[in-house]
Formats: sequence, structure tokens, C-alpha cells
Amino acid sequence: MAGQSSGEMRRQGREENREEKQLQTGEGNRQQSGRRNRRQTGTDYERAAGGYLESIGYEILEYNYRCKTGEIDIVAKDGEYIVFCEVKYRSDRRKGGALAAVDARKQQIIFRCAMFYLTERHLGDVPCRFDVIGIENSKITHITNAFTG
Repeated sequence: MAGQSSGEMRRQGREENREEKQLQTGEGNRQQSGRRNRRQTGTDYERAAGGYLESIGYEILEYNYRCKTGEIDIVAKDGEYIVFCEVKYRSDRRKGGALAAVDARKQQIIFRCAMFYLTERHLGDVPCRFDVIGIENSKITHITNAFTG
């Protein structure tokens, strides 16, 4: 390290830390961004939640419904109800529990998206509700009618 500027030493230190982290996480030479990996993880757990919902009698209508106000992870049918379901996954509790991540702001976004969904499909008279599925490690917690609009 003799003859290196402090900037070069910091950069080399960051590169060594990055390589060590990749080895610890098994990422190796993967060139995908962390955002892509999180998105794929989210998709995987949304599909698992969808499988769980189907196993208890729900019909999945749509995954990842998007509109100008946001996104709803799963739109399903449970009997006469259209169910708008938010799925949250946490591998640990460092960022808080999965269910706690669906705060008032997120609920408002889901509600607005649900109104778009119902309006687009002319379903104004169909009863609906909002469920939340939290997945921590491999444990699924399903809260039916978790919030109201």
C-alpha cells in the first residue's frame, strides 16, 4: 500500500469488502444489481403467497396489478369478495416484522390502486377487502381484512 493515495486505499478497501461480502452471500461473480435480486425475491414470495391462497380456496385473478398510483401484489377472489393482498417478506427482523411494513402510507396506496382496479373493470358493486400476508423466513401469516379504506 506504500505510495497509494488515501482515495486509492479507500477504493481498494471497498473493493475488498465487496468481494468478501459476495463470498459470504454466495453471489460470486453475479453482475445483477441488488434491486433485481430483491425484485426476484419479492416475485418468488408473492407466488408462494398465491399458492397458499389457492390452497385455502382463493382464486388468483392477477399478480402485480399496476396503475398510476402504485401496485397491488395479488388480486384474488374469495367467495363473493375481491381481495387485494399485499405480500411482505423479511428474512429477519432488523428492518422490523413483515406485517409492520404495511403502514398507513402503504395502505393508502393499496386502497387507491384497488379503486382503479374496480373502476377499470366496472366492479363498483362487488364487495372487496384488504388482506396482508407476512412471510418471515418460511412462516406465512395471513391477516384477513387487515385494514379498511
